[in-house]
Amino acid sequence: MKLSEKKLKKKKEEIILSAVKIVNKRGYAKATMEEIAAELLMTKGSLYYYFKNKEDLIFQCHDLVLGQADEELQRHYETNITSEEKLRRMIISHIRYAIEEKETFNMIIRPDQTFSQEQLSPILAKRNHYARWFDLVIEEGMANGEFTITEAKVGRMILLGSMNWIQQWYKPGGEKSMEDIQKIYSEYLLKIVK
Repeated sequence: MKLSEKKLKKKKEEIILSAVKIVNKRGYAKATMEEIAAELLMTKGSLYYYFKNKEDLIFQCHDLVLGQADEELQRHYETNITSEEKLRRMIISHIRYAIEEKETFNMIIRPDQTFSQEQLSPILAKRNHYARWFDLVIEEGMANGEFTITEAKVGRMILLGSMNWIQQWYKPGGEKSMEDIQKIYSEYLLKIVK
């Protein structure tokens, strides 16, 4: 890769990371290209050198965050620990993303409301790949006798559905910290599969 390509890639990553922060703070609809540009001491027009439009930038933000979350689940799955501990770690990770990356990660739930048809296919593929880690660890736990659940996919949908709902009610500084929520949820959700 040429130096100019490396600089371009680095600048794009900077913009995406800044945009993720702003989207998570302000929400998708309220985040503007002007705000993102100002955060980086750029003009709005400069952003269009790197991205076609706001939707393209938001797509790349979501792609980055979902990619990071997917890699984290893969690491948990590939760790040499019990299926129960793998699932516990996956639950904890998912909740952290659901809270810390709320707006960006939230797009995983209804991507058809945010992304174009062209962007939807790769997002859905990545989302399904992410969900598959939960299927794999549940299937592994079923096979080795740690879990008594008989429907891995249904179990996964129950787990993800309940964790995704956190975004609707969780408030930073509320009665329970993120760590409290992670502990309580992992304890209760593991009972569903055991």
